[in-house]
Amino acid sequence: MAEKKPDYPSPSHCKDEVKSVVYSPNGQYLASGSSDKTVRIWDAQTGMQVGEPLKGHSWGVTSVAYSPDGQYVVSGSSDKTVRIWNAQTGVQVGGPLKGHTSIVTTVVYSPDGQYVVSGSYDKTVCRWEPLYGHINCVNSVAYSPDSQYVVSGSNDKTVRIWNAQTGVQVGEPLKGHTDWVMSVAYSPDGQYVVSGSRDKIVRIWNAQTGVQVGEPLQGHTNIVTSVAYSPDGQYVVSGSNDETVRIWNAQTGVQAGEPLKGHTGWVASVAYSPDGQYVVSGSEDETVRIWNAQTGVQVEEPLKGQFDWVKSVAYSPDGQYVVSGSEDETVRIWNAQTGVQVEEPLKGHFDSVRSVAYSPDGQYVVSGSEDKTVRIWNAQTGLQVMEPLEGHTNGVNSVAYSPDGQYVMSGSDDETVRIWNAQIGVQVGEPLEGHTGSVMSVAYSPDGQYV
Repeated sequence: MAEKKPDYPSPSHCKDEVKSVVYSPNGQYLASGSSDKTVRIWDAQTGMQVGEPLKGHSWGVTSVAYSPDGQYVVSGSSDKTVRIWNAQTGVQVGGPLKGHTSIVTTVVYSPDGQYVVSGSYDKTVCRWEPLYGHINCVNSVAYSPDSQYVVSGSNDKTVRIWNAQTGVQVGEPLKGHTDWVMSVAYSPDGQYVVSGSRDKIVRIWNAQTGVQVGEPLQGHTNIVTSVAYSPDGQYVVSGSNDETVRIWNAQTGVQAGEPLKGHTGWVASVAYSPDGQYVVSGSEDETVRIWNAQTGVQVEEPLKGQFDWVKSVAYSPDGQYVVSGSEDETVRIWNAQTGVQVEEPLKGHFDSVRSVAYSPDGQYVVSGSEDKTVRIWNAQTGLQVMEPLEGHTNGVNSVAYSPDGQYVMSGSDDETVRIWNAQIGVQVGEPLEGHTGSVMSVAYSPDGQYV
């Protein structure tokens, strides 16, 4: 006797051709790809569509496949891209995987789920190692001191650690924050990670186990915008929209002394001096302030001169100077001992300066601006070293020097990362594309091999 077919409606993509269909590993769901540019997930028992169509492709979907654990669906399209989707939420994970120059005809996951392989009319097979996991904007990233791992903090309220060589997430997401994670940093020995969040909390995590170390560091009364470890790893500094800077014992979680008060606006950026003796902070109140990290006492008067919000601050490698970038379109260099501004403001940008950094030898400063340019300055004379580094089509959010000082990297609202030769100002290769949103943070690995 023939088996009776289940009595449910057939999955339909309206009037467009279904190009590919596949079962989830547990047989509970079906994923389909269609000429209507969408991927759809269906309940295999009832035939009902699960959630909304997965939209993002600009041409028809040619191939779909499930990850071995059933958590993700990968799709290939005539738009030459590969996309990965969270099968539970329907949210696209990361940016489109670009590289093919013609229609993507087939996609498949590796048996261990670590890789995606795609084939195309361009006669190539591509293997991808996507760092997927976050389901919202990533605000901050940092390399471990040995270059083996990357930590990221996201608007999805999680901290995640990744193997920098394979791109595979290490362990489960670090959960505990109840709002966006704004800033993350590794301890100098690579054993711990600190995170600061919109939930007003600072948390320390064991980087090996993912377990939170001790209780949350509570005290801030507003968003924590920036966190950093002291060079010896004994302390953590945090800056907040509550206008304070706080220093915490990283072992006990106890606040070291009273909050560092003086700013009259949000604190946007904090950093330790290389010797760990001082902390510098930049604020919406248009000032830069230097604090004795042991006593909490402000060193000298506030460093005044900026005429708008100070967005970024950094110490020189020898700890003698501080550089700041502001919404007043200027970069300024300060003597860290006396608080006196060194030379005139570094002028050239014609919009907010969002990020500043010193070269490893302390001879140069790089700045990135909302004016879409990157500029390199002589830290001694204050003169711009070359023409602006132009190429970004939207504001530059983050800049960093390579460890050898030969290159500068920038991340932008134009969704690209660019690498520049710091000696001649020429862009190296093509823009690094793949993000589908603003690039908020960039960093070189300590060995300079990875970005």
